[in-house]
Amino acid sequence: MSRDAFLNFRAIDATEPTRWAALFNEYWPSYHAWWARDGVGARASYLSCRAALKRHMPRLLPLYDDACEWAGGGDQQARFLSHYNPPAYLTACSQGIWRGEKPLLVRNYDYSPHAFDSLILRTHWRGRTVLGISDGLLGLVDGINDAGLCLSLTFGGRSAVGDGFGVPMILRYVLQFCDTAEQAGRELARIPTHMSYNVSALDADGQFLTVQMAPDRRANITHAAVATNHQAGYKWEEQQRYTATVERERYLLQHIAFHSETEEAFKSAFLRAPLYSTAFSSGFGTLYTAAYQPGEKMLEMLWPGASWCHRLHAFQDSALRIRVPDAG
Repeated sequence: MSRDAFLNFRAIDATEPTRWAALFNEYWPSYHAWWARDGVGARASYLSCRAALKRHMPRLLPLYDDACEWAGGGDQQARFLSHYNPPAYLTACSQGIWRGEKPLLVRNYDYSPHAFDSLILRTHWRGRTVLGISDGLLGLVDGINDAGLCLSLTFGGRSAVGDGFGVPMILRYVLQFCDTAEQAGRELARIPTHMSYNVSALDADGQFLTVQMAPDRRANITHAAVATNHQAGYKWEEQQRYTATVERERYLLQHIAFHSETEEAFKSAFLRAPLYSTAFSSGFGTLYTAAYQPGEKMLEMLWPGASWCHRLHAFQDSALRIRVPDAG
């Protein structure tokens, strides 16, 4: 019997507090079940969360306080929204920067369809417009801002867990306050993350970088145009075999090396093996491909046989249903 399921993607302008609050209330039971799975006492206190934000991302505090109020002002909601010391979680993902006439950042997000917001959010908060894929409604797993700065993340393939923020909150911070890849690199390198991630940045001038972040060693700022699920100097052999991270990186590097590669050919490479994953039943299938165009300030969502475009300054609420094969 087929176990195919569907992801009901929604693209929503959540700038107005009432709209954002309605989404938060809708998702909160699932968020809470995940966040409190080890017991509420295992999570950092509100005072610890706010102190960490004040120390490492002070410019985000006014927006954080707004969101806590929109979410109802509860203690556990506020602790969750800080993304400070959350439960550990793993993704796969591949990402690469095409350096043609109009550079773009393309990524595959490989994760469980049952633990995914399926939300594209546009927000205009405190003077900055941001468009991206939601994680926890304040956090983002990839996105673009009105300066044309694009970011996306992949899991870094290391088992270490430490004191720090869930990386989606760090991406929110960078997109709220940075304009260039260089600025993004400085912020990504200094903010503590609770697990290892590779974050790629591309700006409107075509400048790019990838930061290898970790909770137990200094961040490494590189000029790599691709990232999968490993970092320099560390091998988690079981994880590398399971996710084929080295093979995916090699494949991406081969495509970037061909200077005749077109934009469309580069994007389409993400829709087939080895970059496109069909391991949906194991929680690491490709839920979407995102192509960010800094010059156009546009996000193009892609799947085999489907596409969906969103522009930062001409955004319209919409929805799309995507079949996820064998997602039991």
